[in-house]
Amino acid sequence: MDMVNIKINGAPYSVPVGSTILEAARYAGIHIPTLCFLKDINEIGACRICVVEVVGAKNLVGACVYPVAEGMQILTSSPKVFESRKRTLELILSTHDKKCLTCVRAGSCELQRLCREFKVEDENYYQGEDIRYEVDDTAVHMYRDNNKCILCRRCVAACSKLQGIGVIGPNDRGFKTHIGCAFEQNLGDVACVSCGQCIVACPTGAIAEKDDTDEVWKALADPSKHVIVQTAPSIRVTLGEAFEMPIGTNVTGKMVSALRRLGFNAVYDTDFAADLTIVEEATEFIERVKNGGALPMITSCSPGWVEYCEHYYPEFIPNLSSCKSPQQMFGAVAKTWYAQKMGLDPKDIFVVGVMPCTAKKFETKREDQSAAGEGIADVDVAITTRELARMIERAGINFAHLPDSEFDTPLGISTGAGSIFGATGGVMEAALRTAADWLTGGEMKKINFEEVRGVAAIKEATYHIGDLELRVAVTSGLANAKKVLESVKSGEKKYDFIEIMGCPGGCVNGGGQPVQPAEVHNFYDLRALRAAGLYADDAGKALRKSHENPAIQELYKEFFGEPGSHKAHEVLHTHYSERSRF
Repeated sequence: MDMVNIKINGAPYSVPVGSTILEAARYAGIHIPTLCFLKDINEIGACRICVVEVVGAKNLVGACVYPVAEGMQILTSSPKVFESRKRTLELILSTHDKKCLTCVRAGSCELQRLCREFKVEDENYYQGEDIRYEVDDTAVHMYRDNNKCILCRRCVAACSKLQGIGVIGPNDRGFKTHIGCAFEQNLGDVACVSCGQCIVACPTGAIAEKDDTDEVWKALADPSKHVIVQTAPSIRVTLGEAFEMPIGTNVTGKMVSALRRLGFNAVYDTDFAADLTIVEEATEFIERVKNGGALPMITSCSPGWVEYCEHYYPEFIPNLSSCKSPQQMFGAVAKTWYAQKMGLDPKDIFVVGVMPCTAKKFETKREDQSAAGEGIADVDVAITTRELARMIERAGINFAHLPDSEFDTPLGISTGAGSIFGATGGVMEAALRTAADWLTGGEMKKINFEEVRGVAAIKEATYHIGDLELRVAVTSGLANAKKVLESVKSGEKKYDFIEIMGCPGGCVNGGGQPVQPAEVHNFYDLRALRAAGLYADDAGKALRKSHENPAIQELYKEFFGEPGSHKAHEVLHTHYSERSRF
């Protein structure tokens, strides 16, 4: 690797050619603050928080976009730099709604932290016109408060570049510039797919999920309700971040203990329903292969992806698996089979899903999600990882010091295949484990399908299973999904089975996960670190194939009969409809 020699704050360093000053400082162990910068998607140098001095340069330069050169001398903490950053923060605060005491991002707000670091007082240094905006809460899953927006455009980049959707952007010019939808439409009236990637990109409280925890607290306090909770696969490796644990720490046991202390009647695992999804999905795939069904079959576990398909690629709706997502399958089973076993009226069962995804809030309100009958939703409330963390804090639970507990049975029994659902490629690998056994009529020794693992944008593989040549593709992030779908439409690619997840990296990087500051996003791969925890969980399980789950076997024996049965379709499957983009 070619290197250049530079000095930062008087100390010599050798750094790779082509590095920006921000990257060079990182190599040197020096932190330069940023606000607008997100590596690879929002490198616009607009906020001017990262400015530094370069000896010989006339003006301060933006470290995030300014390349290093041989012999360059850089000052990152001079009085001139500090004064510039402080002045910029004062300008930002002059139009910022400073309701920090009640803001959902209090304590994790990047603007708040910088103002504290640079000793910016809570005064309005620059007084003048201050435009006020109405909060847009028309979307099912989130709200937007432009009074807290700092125009960093990170949300815009996430929507347009990561997801390829672009339903938000800067409107007007000059002092009146603000983030909004085209023609000032409400967010609930445009083709937003509810993924929430704009939320995890936002450095302030300008965008956040709608908090549904009051509904959960109300249900927990109602003695007539049997309140049960399910936790998605990825939650166990992300919840710890909300309590300052290392990224990717598996906190399953503490999570279960915390949920019990919150007062849930039973604590169950969505991994159980992930196993159930695989059994139904593998059955559906084999049926399509043998009987000439629509191929490639495309997974339907990610509600953000499903909504994207309905809005932007309705021609692929026949290719979607008809299986409900694991969250919805769990709720459907809870209010049918489980209700019968427990002698409960489905109307009295209140199901809470703890999910990594804001689109899950939208999903609970989709049509055809009421297996127990009209008016009885499969899942009553979906909350994000962040909302659960707030509930734990509000209850005064010392999460880090909790003992480990185990999920309740039977809906808490799962295999390793269910665990990896939270990572891109996990659904495909879990399905391959079951489909391979069923197609060969035996027990395949190959458990790990390494080719579909990892965070590459698009992964392809061909497997020979029995007499079948199976061509698969895996992708995550909707901009990548578009590439895959276009390649299929053009005939360039031919696949039999495609896994698509709405969020880049899969559920571990969902829009409902703990918010990390830009400095973490820029220099650590959250997707890989979190996914590693799920693969470790899988490797440690005694059972690693979904169809081997004894609780799933019991469910079919007692209730559904066999995978793909008429009753299974009534309870576990759904349909999709084209949605308008305008």
